Amino acid sequence: MAPKLVFADESGQIYDHPHLLMVGSGGGAPGLIDSRELSVVPKGSDLYTLPGRQPVGMDPDTGEIVVLEGPYTAVSVFLAPAWVRLRHPVFETQPDAPVLPLFAYVFMGFADGQFWTTAVRVDSEARQDPWTFDLDKIAVNVSARRAKSPNNRMIAQLEKCSQEYGCRAAQNYFLGRFEAPLPTSEGCNAACVGCISLQPPGSFEAAHERVVKHPDPEEIAEVALEHIARVEHAIVSFGQGCEGEPLLRAEVLEEAVRLIRSKTDKGTIHLNSNASLPAAVDRLCRAGLQSLRISMNSADPETYARYYRPRSYDFADVAESGRTIKRHGGFLSLNLLVFPGVNDLESEVQKLEAFIEDTGADMIQMRNLNVDPDLYREMMGDERYGEGMGLLPMMERLRARFPQLRYGYFNPPHQSFGDAAGPICVSA
Repeated sequence: MAPKLVFADESGQIYDHPHLLMVGSGGGAPGLIDSRELSVVPKGSDLYTLPGRQPVGMDPDTGEIVVLEGPYTAVSVFLAPAWVRLRHPVFETQPDAPVLPLFAYVFMGFADGQFWTTAVRVDSEARQDPWTFDLDKIAVNVSARRAKSPNNRMIAQLEKCSQEYGCRAAQNYFLGRFEAPLPTSEGCNAACVGCISLQPPGSFEAAHERVVKHPDPEEIAEVALEHIARVEHAIVSFGQGCEGEPLLRAEVLEEAVRLIRSKTDKGTIHLNSNASLPAAVDRLCRAGLQSLRISMNSADPETYARYYRPRSYDFADVAESGRTIKRHGGFLSLNLLVFPGVNDLESEVQKLEAFIEDTGADMIQMRNLNVDPDLYREMMGDERYGEGMGLLPMMERLRARFPQLRYGYFNPPHQSFGDAAGPICVSA
């Protein structure tokens, strides 16, 4: 199969080209896509035009890569949750093109009456499938919950996240299912290029505002205990997109965890973190933390630093935090922000293998790195971006070396910590 190039006109109307074929890139030269990587654009995905970027396709008669001239714009798809891109869109960036907002961009083509892309689903759980959210029910539940605890700052923040930002994690809390987010920290000790809650003046806009009214331990525990009491296999998690680094408030988190565990031994207490403060991780583990997900774009310290720009820690601290949660018998996930042409380079895979072996990581949560691809390529430089082995072969190689390594997208409850590794990719 060779889908046709898809592009947009000045009004945003999308067309499929009558002759030119869709091309993509995994870090090298543009080319056609192996049909084994093709997937129908998943339900729940969003389509975007890419301003200042001209469409690029292939002439099937000559094999020539062609820039589509005229008042046309490249388009992209932002994949639904639990889907991971395998290739980048190809476009010609104009000199006055704006920096793209913080989404993960994947090319799109058209064939047999359907839009196509290159992506795989890595988690079968329908935790954030958009069509499973009843927005009217969420609004009613938000009002009822706020009326019950009008002064709880945690609930006020979750209301904002749910209603203003459409955060699926916050909405799941108000629907009484899955995982309840516990945002707590306004500060951070990194300056991630793709931070979705805080950007310096003059750069592209953050996706939303960062939490400013940090809750106290009692407010945190109230939300967590309510969620644990009503949800089977409940998860409550510190470290959300609307906050900074939760370990900077380790004392508050530690007290909240102790309050929760003084009332119940049910539920899973989890932390999403940059893992910069291993001593704080140790304290939380002693209080009752069961699971840690380390956010990282790479296990190579230099690649990591170019994106995370750590202020008061280094990559050795990250690794030590991973070892710490495992010493306490906890579950360790890597929130791997993947970018084709970076993470699947041989040097990067070797560093990731070493990190998994060193820390004993149990799971890799495959997440698309949300960033303007031109910006990230420039940041990495020629020595850290190129044609890699492909994300699917990379995943297969890691599984061969670490047979119990799990792949997924969501934080698992403690009841499944010992489960055997499932398939690398799952059907939609």
